[in-house]
Amino acid sequence: MTSELKEASSPAHLSGDEVAAFIEGTHTNPFASLGPHAVGKDVVVRCFLPGATQVSVETLAGKDLGTLALRHDAGFFEGIVSLRKAQPLRYKAENAGGRWTVTDPYSFGPVLGPMDDYYIREGSHLRLFDKLGAHPVRHEGVDGFHFAVWAPNARRVSVVGAFNAWDGRRHVMRLRLDTGIWEIFIPDVHAGVPYKFEIVGPDGQLQPLKADPFARRSELRPETASVTTPEIAQVWEDEAHRAHWASADARRQPISIYEVHAGSWQRGDNGAFLSWDEMASRLIPYCVDMGFTHIEFLPVSEFPYDPSWGYQTTGLYAPTARFGEPEGFARFVNGAHKVGLGVILDWVPAHFPTDAHGLRTFDGTALYEHEDPRQGFHPDWNTAIYNFGRAEVFAYLVNNALYWAEKFHLDGLRVDAVASMLYLDYSRKHGEWVPNEYGGNENLDAVRFLQTMNKEVYGSHPGILTIAEESTSWPGVSAPVHVGGLGFGFKWNMGFMHDTLQYLARDAVHRKHHHNDLTFGLIYAFSENFVLPLSHDEVVHGKGSLVAKMPGDDWQKFANLRAYYGFMWGYPGKKLLFMGQEFAQWAEWSEERGLDWNLLEYPLHQGMRRLIRDLNGTYRNKQALHARDCEGEGFEWLIADDSDNSVFAWLRKAPGQKAVAVISNFTPVYREVYSIPLPTEGRWREIVNTDAEIYGGSGKGNGGVVHAVRTASGEIRADLTLPPLATLMLEQD
Repeated sequence: MTSELKEASSPAHLSGDEVAAFIEGTHTNPFASLGPHAVGKDVVVRCFLPGATQVSVETLAGKDLGTLALRHDAGFFEGIVSLRKAQPLRYKAENAGGRWTVTDPYSFGPVLGPMDDYYIREGSHLRLFDKLGAHPVRHEGVDGFHFAVWAPNARRVSVVGAFNAWDGRRHVMRLRLDTGIWEIFIPDVHAGVPYKFEIVGPDGQLQPLKADPFARRSELRPETASVTTPEIAQVWEDEAHRAHWASADARRQPISIYEVHAGSWQRGDNGAFLSWDEMASRLIPYCVDMGFTHIEFLPVSEFPYDPSWGYQTTGLYAPTARFGEPEGFARFVNGAHKVGLGVILDWVPAHFPTDAHGLRTFDGTALYEHEDPRQGFHPDWNTAIYNFGRAEVFAYLVNNALYWAEKFHLDGLRVDAVASMLYLDYSRKHGEWVPNEYGGNENLDAVRFLQTMNKEVYGSHPGILTIAEESTSWPGVSAPVHVGGLGFGFKWNMGFMHDTLQYLARDAVHRKHHHNDLTFGLIYAFSENFVLPLSHDEVVHGKGSLVAKMPGDDWQKFANLRAYYGFMWGYPGKKLLFMGQEFAQWAEWSEERGLDWNLLEYPLHQGMRRLIRDLNGTYRNKQALHARDCEGEGFEWLIADDSDNSVFAWLRKAPGQKAVAVISNFTPVYREVYSIPLPTEGRWREIVNTDAEIYGGSGKGNGGVVHAVRTASGEIRADLTLPPLATLMLEQD
């Protein structure tokens, strides 16, 4: 604020109608009238302090400026004071109940500046999370919170909260006409205070109170208010971890992801959620011991409905209050990084729920969503679809990706429901969707958003991973933007998950008729940078658990699953496994309770967990198994056509490294002499056998060694013992 006093837009004595507008809450521009204003040679000061019967004015230094006259019994005051320059003012108010002081928010200038307006209007502002929402600032020598929100079609926007008795008349915001952003600096507001925005729509109707779209902290559900919070003050100790990933080619690194729903991995003794600190003390050591490289959390952005698992978020910038304050999540990430464990967050920029306190018709109009339900409403999930073609919405989402990467040092974002974003006719019948400008079904605005998001995130955080959950054959999902791709680092291989589970669910006697379920995937295995997911989607909604999907008696179910895991860890692509499946939980997953950890008392379940630990260790330690996960030169079929025996064998390779042969027998038949081709003569060590007794298997195998010899025809072959329903891995000695 300059030292020059603002000139009033009204005379020294405000009209009765304008005073009434303040009392009734219909005044839309209080900065033009409240606070100090120059009226000719005089300085008039006005304030609205509901409940006050007497008010005096002073400077922040304590200089008395006089008493104001009561214009309306509701608490409107006005008077001429002796003031030479603009400066913040303080009111001493009193009534029969006592005295209190108020620092006048209308005696402060704006916090946002013209450059903010320019970049916001252009849609290219990449620091919106530092400008919009609620931030603690010291403004013109006074501590308080600056509030800013985008609501271009609103007649009035107010901040309401515990600090003003949720009275929308007290802190009406200033409208920045060029951007449609409303802002106000409110002195003396502290951290930890609930607040919302009270919005009068363009039709004059009061909207439901809205949570802050940029809120960095929220109340615990079922409460829905945003909460003022300081900037995160984490002391980061992860330089080595971040430097490693910034300098590495992630495609050639071992990546084994443990997918976790934070609310149900474990619970406290009383059934309550673990805090982030409690989770860190349990989950981080567990993942390190199990050999996983990354934890991927189902969404932790604030969400109202537990059974949505976080995929219907109302607070994209706030870690959910279910597990404590935002700083707790930062401490979790820091603790994970200190032991070399990455943290990936499921991120949902595709759609949002229609809860009244959320983004739907935010300012009384379709603002964040398309107005046309053929573009703005998702029939599968009864949610609203973001309007990716609107610059402000585009920037809101791009900034959110940057926010998680910067403020919480996240290692990756797994983007949910990408297919629903890419196709205008996704899950819609003819006539229920609007073609793009070229008559096609591609959502060109969503494509541009995803490309921009990936460019900005990778450009500013080179060690990050972005991963698309995309279930169609859209080309170039993980190709660079400059060659026409979407720019993701990786794509979930949904085809692998579908085909392999379909195959494994069949009785072994029928598998020979469906051999191509397991061979077909290699046709496209290197068309993208793939993650192989066995995710939460496969163990909910009546699908049962992975072990329950397997055919046969209990022993065969466990043997099938062990063989499947060995197959997957030897298959090209990064790995992802949902929690509980590492020890073969029988029950279908539910977000309402913790995992069945008591099953680890039983040898078959403990053996399964030991197998996953050993598979992770082998995958990480053998470069042949990971260094060419995304490149065809790292894979070579050895046996692809033995459908009668349901046997598959291939070679995994990397330059300068010993090759690893992977052999899977998906029948319960024990084969004592089974010949396979190998690339070199000599000893091949058996480094994995999923039928080993320590994993709960029958203990059949090759005594740790296989010998490859050159035959009379010049081929190099080895005769193996193939255990029933098992996968072997052999390494050149």
